Order: sequence, then structure tokens, then C-alpha cells
Amino acid sequence: MRRTFVVGCPRSGTTIVQALLARHPAIYTLPETAFFEQLHGDLAWRWGDAQVRPSRRRWRQRLGLTRRHMREAFAALHLQLTGRRPIRPTGLHRRTLAQRFLALLDGSAAAAGRQMWLEKTPNHLLYIPEIQALAPDARFIHVVRRGEDVLASLMDVYLRFENDAAFGGGAVHWARRWNRAVDIHGRYVGHPSHHFVFLEDLVHQPEAEWERLCAFLDLPADVPLDSACQQSIANLDYEPWKLSAIHGQLRPADRKVDGLFGPKMQRWLQTHLASYDDLRALCGAHRPRTAPHLRLVGQARTAEAG
Repeated sequence: MRRTFVVGCPRSGTTIVQALLARHPAIYTLPETAFFEQLHGDLAWRWGDAQVRPSRRRWRQRLGLTRRHMREAFAALHLQLTGRRPIRPTGLHRRTLAQRFLALLDGSAAAAGRQMWLEKTPNHLLYIPEIQALAPDARFIHVVRRGEDVLASLMDVYLRFENDAAFGGGAVHWARRWNRAVDIHGRYVGHPSHHFVFLEDLVHQPEAEWERLCAFLDLPADVPLDSACQQSIANLDYEPWKLSAIHGQLRPADRKVDGLFGPKMQRWLQTHLASYDDLRALCGAHRPRTAPHLRLVGQARTAEAG
């Protein structure tokens, strides 16, 4: 079983990449689990949010023992994917529970007749070392979008849905998080188990980017795809902002920067955001040559980034 994680700054396009790949007959996927985010915690500290320190570890955590709510979350995921609760007691040790999580996804993908599973939680970008230590064979797809477009999308979805937990904090807060994401992305450029998808390239050169993705995942690129993603990747009752992305159909996203940010704010973004172009150029310098690209089978070149 091949294991793949899709990661990136929120609102960078991770949902559309997941949905597009889920149209391939070899790939099994599921809604965001946030498993490693919950298992290891300290999300705000890992993002580098101002004035946030790592949480104090109780003796159970220092010994690597899991918290009760984490074991309950795993049991709920097991029920969701298999239709039954775990027969064995849920693992008390953090590593044991993580191994059972991987085994659960392995079994679910195999039961669906798929050769690979794809787990997409953007914040797992911050937990790559822990995932790699547990699953050295895991692969990572980094999805990257221009910083000003990420912030505009975040502000837009916040205004429309007023979800403080997911999108609150304001422009300065998210600019810092974007910069942190770029820093982490940069550490993995050139690593053979890490692949970069730049959203603008995926939208404007879908066939070439599709071939690169399939080559990285060791999948045939010329197989017929589902006309749209048939697998469940989001609960729209709780994540309505993903509606335009869940079918896995590509189209240029509406540019929200000019509508949401005035000239002064745009100048601020230009001076305070880490360079997207530098990261893209660095990835381009490490990009392997590919054969002449194939047509993206079944792809109507027309969903906004999730």
C-alpha cells in the first residue's frame, strides 16, 4: 500500500488537488482527518503565532501516552471508515495509535480495491518529521498558491462564513503563517519523496502537471478518470467553502486580491510576504525532465481552489 499526504497553507488549493487525484481509479481518499495535528498538538506554536508557547506536557504526554479524546477520535474514524468500532482497545501509546491509524487507512484502501491512499490535511505540513519517522515510505504533495491570493481567499471565506476557528486572526496573522509555510516548503525542495504543485501551473498547464503528479506517484497518467470525484472528501454542512472544489474539475479561480485589498494593503503584502517566485524558481531548478505530456483523460478544463 502506498501512502501519500497532501499538505500546504490553508486555502492554497489542497482540496482541488485531492479531488482531482481522487478521480484516478488507483487512489482512495477520505475527508480531512487532522490526525497528526491532534495527536501531537501545539498547532499555533508550530505555525509560529506571536506570543504562543508550546503547551506544558503532563507526565502522561511526556511518556508518549495518548489523551482520551484522541483515542475517542480514532474510534470515531474507525467507525466512519469500517462501519464498526475497533475490536481491540485503542492504543494508549502515541506511536501505537499512529500505527493503527496507518493500518486503518491501508485496510480501507485495500477494501475499496485501491493501490494507494491519499490523506489531505493542510496543517500536516507542520508535522512532516513525525509522519516521516512513522512512515519512511510516505510521499508528500506540497500545494502552493501565491501568497496574496491565499490571503484574499482566506479573507473572502471568513467574510462569507464567519468561521473564527478556521479563518480568524486577520491579515497579519495569516501573512505570518504563509511565510512559515514557505519556509517549511523550502526545506523539502529536491527531496525525492516530496513533490510540489503550484496552483497556477496546474490550472494553466493541466496535462503537463497531471503527468508530473502521476510520475511522482508511480501511476499511469493515461487511464480514464472519473468524470468527477466520486469519493467523499468533505462534509459540506461544516465546510461549505469547499463546494466548488470537491468535484476535482479545474478552472481559473476568481482573483479576489483587487476586490478585497486596496493599493496600500497590496503594497504591504508585497513587502511582508515571503517570495512565492523564489520558491517556484527553486522548485523549477530541481524539476526532473519529463516526456512529452499526455492529455488529461476525461478532464474538462474548467473548480476554484479549496
